[in-house]
Amino acid sequence: MSYEQYGIERDEALALLNKHITNQNMIKHCLATEAVMRSLAERLGEDKDKWGLAGLLHDLDVETQPDLSTHTTETVQVLSGLGIDPEIIDAVSMHNEKAHGQKRHTVFHHALAAGETITGLVTATALVYPDKKLHSVKPKSVRKRFKERAFARGADREIIKECEKLGLDINEFCDLALLAMQNIATDIGL
Repeated sequence: MSYEQYGIERDEALALLNKHITNQNMIKHCLATEAVMRSLAERLGEDKDKWGLAGLLHDLDVETQPDLSTHTTETVQVLSGLGIDPEIIDAVSMHNEKAHGQKRHTVFHHALAAGETITGLVTATALVYPDKKLHSVKPKSVRKRFKERAFARGADREIIKECEKLGLDINEFCDLALLAMQNIATDIGL
């Protein structure tokens, strides 16, 4: 993974993540989002590094700006100050429409919103297994849990369904996200 062409090296991006986020579960969420975004990019013929970096850094201000009316505004300022690629900043900004009064309208916007949201559903699915390990989770379990509205309520199903704007059906998207997260299970402690 090389993010240098987008304004930052990966080790610098990880340091930035750890500087702004103290909650280890949120850092794991960002790592999971990076993995899902890289897999989505590969599936769709997009730039894996660009999409992965957006996934990694999308929630920098989650602890200082937890309110959805302002979440991402500080992240946009930080990333702009570092000279990060404007398309990445735009996608990061738009993963939370509520702070900007605009609607997502690009494939990159929809991918980041859906990709970061599905990580919560996949994680919650793993945590109901006795061993709490992603490698125990079967794709059909994630698909089943997606249909259960009471399960993992924070994983907004309408946002996850934005995968359809990428040309993916929900089953394919669930499978892709699970596999991406299984590939980094050690890094995210699952």
